[in-house]
Amino acid sequence: MTRLARLPDRAVLALAGADRVAFLQGLVSNDVTEAAAGRAVWAALLTPQGKWLADFFILAAPDRLLLDVDAAQAEDLLRRLARYRLRAAVTLSACLDWAVYAAWDGPPPDRPSTAIAAPDPRLSQAGWRILSPDPLPTTTDSADWDRHRLALGLPDGARDLEADKSVLLEAGFDELHGVSWTKGCYMGQELTARTRYRGLVKRRLVPVTVAGPAPAPGTPILRADTGSEAGTMRSARDGHGLALLRLEALSAPMRCGAATLTAHPPGWMRLPEPAPKETPI
Repeated sequence: MTRLARLPDRAVLALAGADRVAFLQGLVSNDVTEAAAGRAVWAALLTPQGKWLADFFILAAPDRLLLDVDAAQAEDLLRRLARYRLRAAVTLSACLDWAVYAAWDGPPPDRPSTAIAAPDPRLSQAGWRILSPDPLPTTTDSADWDRHRLALGLPDGARDLEADKSVLLEAGFDELHGVSWTKGCYMGQELTARTRYRGLVKRRLVPVTVAGPAPAPGTPILRADTGSEAGTMRSARDGHGLALLRLEALSAPMRCGAATLTAHPPGWMRLPEPAPKETPI
């Protein structure tokens, strides 16, 4: 049976006007032209230096683009986008009567014609994103969705990334289809491309099991064998979490506050091959 949960910590923004696609295309990490009926795009807004500011899903309605965003960032995101509008034929607004839902473990449920739905573009196991101005009959809650996305290793906005600090490729935006390498220029593109082509990623946001009390986000993680820094904790729930870890620490025993952590890189994550051991002469 399909699980359907309302996500109260998400909000919906709308971009209307003849220039809505071109306007957003020049700002975000992914190809906005790919958003269409039944197809969503996951993208990030970056600083000019290529650091994460916000990420969101872009879904296409007949006369506008709808953004599925972190509710805590919605007002700030509207202000940021408005700064770049200039003379573009674009209007920006908050859809206060709309709600965001996630559906997984089955096909999307029946829904009113007013709802907009598309598969989650990151992973097929993530299910569907549904935006609706009318209430939908849920079968579970947002905590259940949180456990599911943590098990898959999917970041959840500001809970797992840090504004002006996080780099997209550390958080899996390449493997999870959050970056277009062919669309052309956007804000922060230069650092993102350089990070990829020069192999500069030294840390990754990785699922971990947590034995003990869940550490608060930002708690330092130490290697249990050497005591050296291994990374920092991000979001967690019910014994599972995400942690930003140094690549060399992924297989090491780790402790974080009063808890011990074990990393479980997911199958979708591409990690560098370990350097071959030198053969003694």
